[in-house]
Amino acid sequence: MASNVNPTVRRRRLGMELRRLREQKGMTAEEVAERLLVSQSKISRLENGRRSISQRDVRDLCGVYEVEDQRVVESLMQMAKDSRQQGWWHAFGDVPYSVYIGLETDAASLRAYEPQIVPGLLQTRPYAEALIQGALPETSTADVEKRVQVRLRRQERVSAEENPLRLWTVLDEAALRRIVGSRSVMREQLEHLAEMSRLPHITVQVLPYEVGAHPGLNGQYAILEFPDASDSSVVYIEGVTSDLYLEKPLDVQKYSVMYEHLRAQALNVDQSRQFIADIAKGYAR
Repeated sequence: MASNVNPTVRRRRLGMELRRLREQKGMTAEEVAERLLVSQSKISRLENGRRSISQRDVRDLCGVYEVEDQRVVESLMQMAKDSRQQGWWHAFGDVPYSVYIGLETDAASLRAYEPQIVPGLLQTRPYAEALIQGALPETSTADVEKRVQVRLRRQERVSAEENPLRLWTVLDEAALRRIVGSRSVMREQLEHLAEMSRLPHITVQVLPYEVGAHPGLNGQYAILEFPDASDSSVVYIEGVTSDLYLEKPLDVQKYSVMYEHLRAQALNVDQSRQFIADIAKGYAR
């Protein structure tokens, strides 16, 4: 197995396979937990990929599910070993929303709605610095720099020459009007945003104030889709102390439909680019 395998995605795949084996056996998570003398929450976290899975966990679960094919057991054990490798973000120490970074790193496409700020993947360094300092006023200078470095490293997914992340973002006009840092920082940021929107794999649409009420008023969210059909799409909702990940098909479908409504109500690509350019000129004045 290659050393650059994404541990977050491997953990999700392994969890899905373990859930499939449990369901084939006709057992509930409570029954499995009782057999292994562990909590039901541990079984749930193993299956949804939110907890690191050891080879011993896999061996014990395969025993409960009476998996007789040794090749299947060995394959799952290898997946458990791979899932415990460290992703590139671990080099930065304790990084917030590391689960999301792991998913984003392996995603094929990302649809994001941002009501207040420019998305992290399209931020300039000065904008990112000012945003983090303003949002987290008690954060040390060193921690701000670490967060900025992680954000810039994430941007390599949209700037890659081969297989770049397909990014579609809908921005509320408020994200363009809110002055983060200074007027010069905003001018540079909006010019960068307009330029990035010209790339064939990046689409930026603006939702102007005049639209009024719209489906995105409940807040920011992102939908991640993956190249492997076995990996289910994920809706990511960022929180202050914890994040929410929705993977049930019905949940993903509801957010996808909501996103289509946002796209339909937003300005088209050319109009959005001109809208952003006009606001940037205003900051220049």
